[in-house]
Amino acid sequence: MKYIMTLAFLIISLFSVQAQVFSSPNSQIADPIIWDAKLDQVNDSIYNLIFTAKLEKGWHLYAQEVDEDGPIPTTFTFNASANTYQLIGNTTEPDVPAIYDEVFGMDIKFFEKEAVFIQEIKVFDKDAIIEAEVEFMVCDDEQCLPPDIAPFQFSINEKKAVKGYANADVTALDIEKTKALDIEMQGWENYQSKEEEGGKTYWNIFFLGFIGGLIALLTPCVFPMIPLTVSFFTKGARTRKKGLVNAILYGVFIFLIYLLLSIPFHLLDSVAPEILNNISTNVTLNIVFFVIFIFFAFSFFGYYEITLPTSWSSKMDDKASSIGGVVGIFFMALTLALVSFSCTGPILGSLLGGSLSSDGGAMQLSFGMGGFGLALALPFALFALFPNWLNSLPKSGGWLNTVKVVLGFIELGLAFKFLSNADLVEHWGFLKREIFIGIWILVGIGLALYLFGIIRFPHDGPKKKLSKTRFAFGSLTFLFVLYLIPGLTNTASANLKLLSGFPPPLFYSVYEKETEGPLGLKAYKSWEEGLVAAKAENKPIMLDFTGWACVNCRKMEEQVWSNPEVYDMINNEYILISLYVDDKMELTEQDKFNYVRENGGIKKIRTIGDKWATFQTVNFRNNSQPFYVLLDPNVKILNQPVGYTPNEKEYLDWLKDGLVKFKTPSTD
Repeated sequence: MKYIMTLAFLIISLFSVQAQVFSSPNSQIADPIIWDAKLDQVNDSIYNLIFTAKLEKGWHLYAQEVDEDGPIPTTFTFNASANTYQLIGNTTEPDVPAIYDEVFGMDIKFFEKEAVFIQEIKVFDKDAIIEAEVEFMVCDDEQCLPPDIAPFQFSINEKKAVKGYANADVTALDIEKTKALDIEMQGWENYQSKEEEGGKTYWNIFFLGFIGGLIALLTPCVFPMIPLTVSFFTKGARTRKKGLVNAILYGVFIFLIYLLLSIPFHLLDSVAPEILNNISTNVTLNIVFFVIFIFFAFSFFGYYEITLPTSWSSKMDDKASSIGGVVGIFFMALTLALVSFSCTGPILGSLLGGSLSSDGGAMQLSFGMGGFGLALALPFALFALFPNWLNSLPKSGGWLNTVKVVLGFIELGLAFKFLSNADLVEHWGFLKREIFIGIWILVGIGLALYLFGIIRFPHDGPKKKLSKTRFAFGSLTFLFVLYLIPGLTNTASANLKLLSGFPPPLFYSVYEKETEGPLGLKAYKSWEEGLVAAKAENKPIMLDFTGWACVNCRKMEEQVWSNPEVYDMINNEYILISLYVDDKMELTEQDKFNYVRENGGIKKIRTIGDKWATFQTVNFRNNSQPFYVLLDPNVKILNQPVGYTPNEKEYLDWLKDGLVKFKTPSTD
C-alpha cells in the first residue's frame, strides 16, 4: 500500500513536470534538498558521522520510521565495517511530532528547512574510509520527487567528509574524462532554450492511440460486448437515468484503466532521463518484442488463442457481481480489459514500442494509452445515450475474423521493426535496408492474397464471393507493395519518404556506399574528430544528436535533409557531426570510464551511446533526439538549437541563420 500511495502522488507531480527541457547550463531539474556531511571526533576512538539536510521552503523530508502504508522513509546504509569500525546504536534524527498528512491519510513525522542526523561509531583503524548512502524522498504540497541517493565518504585519518564515492571507484582519469565531456560552450546564455512544445506531438500520439482503440473495437474480443454491456446497463437498472449514469461510469473506468497502465513508465522516465531511450534500444528487449509480435501475429491468424489466466477474469467478474455499485462497475471494466487482452494486447504492444522509441517517452505513452482507452470507452457511453443507434451496428460475423487476420499481418511487419532496432544498435548487419523492405514486400503480398481470397486461415468461414470492401483493401495493399519495390534498388527512388523512420537508414545498405553518413553526407561520428575538421576547414559545426532506432531522426534525414537546398547547405557549408546516443558498440578499454555526477553519483560509460547521451545531457540539458545545434569552431553557439522540424523551409532558414551569424560574428 505504501508504494501504491507513493505512486499515486508521484504521478500527479510527474504529469506537471514531465519532459521539460532545461536549456541553460545553470538550470537544473527540481532539486530542493542539499545534503552535507562532516566528521566530529568525540574521543580517541569515538566519532560522530553528521548528515545535514537543508530544504527549500515548502518541501519536507520524511523520518526514518514511517507507517508501512506511508511514504518512502529516509534510510542510512554503511559499508561493511567488521575490522575497521563499528556502528553504535541507530542513526538519530530530530525529535519532531507527527503531523497529519492529507495525501497519505495518516500522522507522519517529517522535517522542514533543516534536519540533522547523527550516527555514532567506534573506530578500530585510523586509516578507515567509511562509505555511507542516504536514500530519501522529498515532497511539497503538490508533488513528490522520486527516491534519490546521496553518497558520502568519511576519512578518519584526514578527519573530513566528502560527497561522493570512495577513491577506489573514481580515479584521476575518471575526473579528467568527466571534465572533458563539458565542452564549455560560449554564448549559451544568449539562447535560453524555450521549453519544448510537445503539445502537437502529444496530440498526434493521442490520435494514433484513439485510432488503435477504434481498430480494437472491431475485433471479435470487443465488438460483441458492446450491445450486451449497453443492454445490461440500460435494461438492468431501475431507472433509465441510473442505467445511463452506470454506462458512462463504465466507460470512464475503461479510460482510466488504460491510462494508469502508463504510470510505471513515468517513474522510470523521472528516475533517469535516458532510461526510456535505453529501454527502447535495449537489444534483448527488442528481440523479446520481435518474438512476442510474431507470437501475437500467429494468434491473430487463428492458430491458437492468447488469453490471460481465466482465474483473473473470473475473480474480477465475481467481485463485480458481489460488490455492485461504483466499485462493481470498476471491476466490470477491469474484466473487459482482461478478457479482451488477446485482441487489445498486440495493439497496445505496438503503442508501447512506438512511444518508447520516440522522443516523448512516458508522456507520449500516457497520451497514446488515453486515446486508446477513450476509443474503447466511447461506444458504451454513446450507445447508452442513444440506444436506438444499436440497431445500426453491423452484426457480428466473419468480417470480425478478417479484421483480426489483417491485424496479424500488420503485427508481422511491425515485428521486424524491433528486430531491425537490435540489428542497428549492435551493427550485426544481417537486416540491411533492402532485406527489411523485401520482408515487408513478402508480408504485403501475403496480405493481398488473403484479402483476394487466395489464401485462407483456420477461423475463416465458407468461401464466398469477394466483397467490394475486401477487393478495395486488397488493391490498396497491392499498390503499397508496388510502392515498396523501388526500395530494393540502389537509385534515388529507394528513398521511400512515406515510410521514413521505419526501414533502416539509406546508408545501412547491402550496396556499397561512399560514406556512412545519411544520404551520402560526410558525417563525423566523434565530437573530437569533427571539431578538429571544423577548425582545419574554418567551417561551422552542425551537431546532430541522433539514434539508430530514432524514427524522427530518419524522417528528418529522408524527408527534410533530402531537400536539395538543405542537402547542399549541410554538405557544402557545415561540418556534420552525428552522435548516436543509442550505439551499443563497446568503447576501447582505455576509453571506458566512470562519469562522476555533480551529486557524487557515478554513471559507467561503457559504450559509444553512453558517452554521447551523457555528452548531450551535460552540455545541453536535453535528452531527446533528433536535436540539432549550430556551433562555430571555437564552440560558440550560433543560434537556437532545434529538435524535430519537419518543415523544410523552417529548417533551411535555421541553417541559413546560423551561417550568416558565423560569417558576420557579433562584436560582443
